[in-house]
Amino acid sequence: MARTTLTRDEVLAAAASLVKQHGPAALTMRKLAAELGTAVTSIYWHVGNRESLLDALVERTVQEMGAIRPVGRTPVERILSVARILRRELRERPHLIAMVHERGLTERMFLPAQQALVHEVHAAGLRGTRAADAVRAVQFQIVGYLLVERNRERSPAQSPAESELWGSPGASGGTPAAAPDDPELARALARPADPERLFLLSLRALVRSLLASPNPPLR
Repeated sequence: MARTTLTRDEVLAAAASLVKQHGPAALTMRKLAAELGTAVTSIYWHVGNRESLLDALVERTVQEMGAIRPVGRTPVERILSVARILRRELRERPHLIAMVHERGLTERMFLPAQQALVHEVHAAGLRGTRAADAVRAVQFQIVGYLLVERNRERSPAQSPAESELWGSPGASGGTPAAAPDDPELARALARPADPERLFLLSLRALVRSLLASPNPPLR
């Protein structure tokens, strides 16, 4: 039995869920109506045609990405919190982010996060070009790290794997051949990488360096 009441927000939430799971190509008005238990005409009444629906999803995504609120006692902690939230939000909706990018709205989507970062680098005492460089360096680190993550996740199985390369014993047995003078390092590299830990490790080092005493200009 078809639903008698439906809101635009419910339609957009269901559409966003379908796109997150299966990509925009899987989003049809008929499939969306079935998901909501309503008639296709009801979907059209709330959001217009499919292209209008996709535009609304893009706008909704941009607004959601603007809801980032820093937490922490220091500028470093708050910048790290912005970065963690931004990375998580980008990872959770790759198809929707791609739609935003295709419509030329990526810069607008990132503006609230940039503004949050500006506030924190100002709180740390940076101004002008140094502040702008810090904001962009953090943003590029987040996006670049995310692209590396996605590439690793999608890459074909490697043979030999990293664990095999670093974990294989040398000729004498026991000590890994790849790093005979640092077996602890070899054991660590033989274990699966922890993306969250590495993200925080690299970003914390970057942020502390950026917020430290002025550096000589790069040439």
